[in-house]
Amino acid sequence: MMRGRSDLSQKKRIITSLCVLGIFLGFLYVYHGSIFGSQSHGASALEYGSRSWRKLGSSYLGGDEDNDSKQDESSTKYGQEDGEEDVIVKSFPVCDDRHSELIPCLDRNLIYQMRLKLDLSLMEHYERHCPVPERRYNCLIPPPLGYKVPIKWPQSRDEVWKVNIPHTHLAQEKSDQNWMVVKGEKILFPGGGTHFHYGADKYIASIANMLNFSKNNLNNEGRLRTVFDVGCGVASFGAYLLSSDIIAMSLAPNDVHQNQIQFALERGIPAYLGVLGTKRLPYPSRSFELAHCSRCRIDWLQRDGILLLELDRLLRPGGYFAYSSPEAYAQDEEDLKIWREMSALVERMCWRIAAKKNQTVVWQKPLTNDCYMEREPGTQPPLCRSDDDPDAVWGVSMEACISTYSDHDHREKGSGLAPWPARLTAPPPRLADFGYSNEMFEKDTELWRHRVENYWNLLSPKIESNTLRNVMDMKSNMGSFAAALKDKDVWVMNVVPEDGPNTLKLIYDRGLIGSVHSWCEAYSTYPRTYDLLHAWTVFSDIEKKECSAEDLLLEMDRILRPTGFIIIRDKQSVVDFVKKYLTALHWEAVAVADTSIDSDQDGDDVVFIIQKKIWLTSESLRDSE
Repeated sequence: MMRGRSDLSQKKRIITSLCVLGIFLGFLYVYHGSIFGSQSHGASALEYGSRSWRKLGSSYLGGDEDNDSKQDESSTKYGQEDGEEDVIVKSFPVCDDRHSELIPCLDRNLIYQMRLKLDLSLMEHYERHCPVPERRYNCLIPPPLGYKVPIKWPQSRDEVWKVNIPHTHLAQEKSDQNWMVVKGEKILFPGGGTHFHYGADKYIASIANMLNFSKNNLNNEGRLRTVFDVGCGVASFGAYLLSSDIIAMSLAPNDVHQNQIQFALERGIPAYLGVLGTKRLPYPSRSFELAHCSRCRIDWLQRDGILLLELDRLLRPGGYFAYSSPEAYAQDEEDLKIWREMSALVERMCWRIAAKKNQTVVWQKPLTNDCYMEREPGTQPPLCRSDDDPDAVWGVSMEACISTYSDHDHREKGSGLAPWPARLTAPPPRLADFGYSNEMFEKDTELWRHRVENYWNLLSPKIESNTLRNVMDMKSNMGSFAAALKDKDVWVMNVVPEDGPNTLKLIYDRGLIGSVHSWCEAYSTYPRTYDLLHAWTVFSDIEKKECSAEDLLLEMDRILRPTGFIIIRDKQSVVDFVKKYLTALHWEAVAVADTSIDSDQDGDDVVFIIQKKIWLTSESLRDSE
C-alpha cells in the first residue's frame, strides 16, 4: 500500500511538472511571436518573419539519414578566416506546404502585412515588392504532394501533370476558349486562346497572311524573330511560334488568373511574371520585332497612352503591334469611341495601319525619326528628353513620351540586323554602344562554345537529349552561353545584372531573350520552373554587394526543378562554400573541374556541377500513404 501511494504521488509530481513545463513553453511561444512576428491570418495571409516552416524529417525521397538542424552562423565571406571551423550545414527548415508556390517579390500576403499604399488602378500591387532580409523565409520550398518529374519537351507543350500545378479553375473559367482541359492525371492544352478558340497555329498564320509574308510564315524569312506577348494567358501563342523559329517573351501578372505563367513554364515555353503598371519592364529598348495583345484587357488609353508608349519603347524600327480586340472591329458605340481615340493616339505616335482584317489590326512603327521631326510643335505625346536612357529599366518609372532612334538606326532605316539564324553569330550593331569590337564579340562566342561543349561532357553521364528544356544563364554578358546551345532543344532566359553594362540589348539583337535582374532579390518566377541554372561568377558578384550568399542558394533551390542541374563557374573559395550546403539543400555533387579543361584565361576558376534531388517532407509522405 505504501508503495502504491508513493507511486501515485510520484505520478502527481510528474504531471504537475509537465503542466508547468507546458505553461513555460507556451509563454516562450507567445514571447517569441511578439518579437519575430504575430500569428498568421490564416492560410491566405501567412506572416513573414514568423516560424511558418517545419524541420525536414529524416524520411524523404533521395535524402540523407542525418538531418541535425545545425545552422551555419559563420560569415558569408567565402574565404576561411584563421581559426574558423569548416562547418557543414546539416539542414534547412522547410516552409509550410502553403508556400509551395511562393514568389517572394510578388507575394500579395507581404503587401497586405506591410500595409503598402499602392494604387490598384495602376496595377502597382502586381509589381515587384520584395521583403527586407529580416522578413524573408529562410526555408526550403516544398514540392506539392505527389510531385512528378515534369513531362519532357516537346510532349510538354500539350500536356503537364496535374499534381505539379493542382489548379484547374482556368479549365472551367475558359472552357469555351480551349485554353486547357483536365483529363485524368493530366492537364491538356489544345492550343486555344480567348481570341483564337480554334488554335494558335491558324491564328498565327492569319496574321502572317495579313502582312503578306511568304508562305504565311510569321518569321518573314528570318526577319521576324523576337516577339513580346502581353497578357499571354497560358502562352499557347508563344508555344506555337517556336516551330517557326520565333521566340516570344510571354508576360502576364500573378492576377486573378493565377498560375498562367506557371503553366507556361511547366510546358517548357519562355515566360515571365510581370505587368504593365508604373515601372518599365526589364527589357531594353528596341528588343522585339512584334508585340501582341489578344483580348489582354489593358486600357491602352490611360495616362496619356503611357502603356502603349512602353510598347513603343520595346519595339524595333519598323516593328509591329498585332491587336485583337472588340475595339478593332467596333461592335458598339463604346468600342467605336475607344477605337477612334486609340487610332488618333497611334497616329500621333507615327504608327500606321499595316493590315486590318476581321477582329485584328496590325500597326507598324516607323523606320526612321523623320515622322517624329515633322510633327506639329506641342503634339502629344512628346518626344522623350535627350538625357532619357531608354535602356535604363531596373526600378525606373515609365514615361509618357516617345523614345527616338539612335543615329545609327535612323541612318540604317532599321536595326540593321541579319535574318535569323545568321544574327545569332553576326556582331550586333549595338556593340559600339559598349566600345566592344567585332573581334571581341567573335572571341567571346568561340570561348563559350568551347565551355558549353565541356559542360555537356561533364553532364553527359546524367542527361539525355530531352532532359533539359528551361535554362537560365544568371549572368549572361553578351549571350554567348545561350548561343552555344542553339542546337540543343532548349531555350535560355538570359539574365543581365542591373548594375553592370546593359548588354541585354546585344542579347536581343542576337535573336535571344532575357531580363535585367539583381540577384540580391528573388527572381520573378514560380518555384520549380528551370531545369538548369548557369552561375558564372554570380556568387563573387553578390559578395562585392554584401548580399547574402545563403539567400542566393535558397533562391536557386526555389526556382530549380527537382532533378535539375546547377553549373557554378567561380573561384575555388565559392565552390568550397557551396559544398558546405549540399546536404542541407539536398543537392548532389556531379562533377568538379578546373578551367584548364577550357584552355581559356579564367585560370583560377573552378567548374562545379550539382544536381537537385527529389525530396518530400515526412508529413507529405504520411499524407501520401
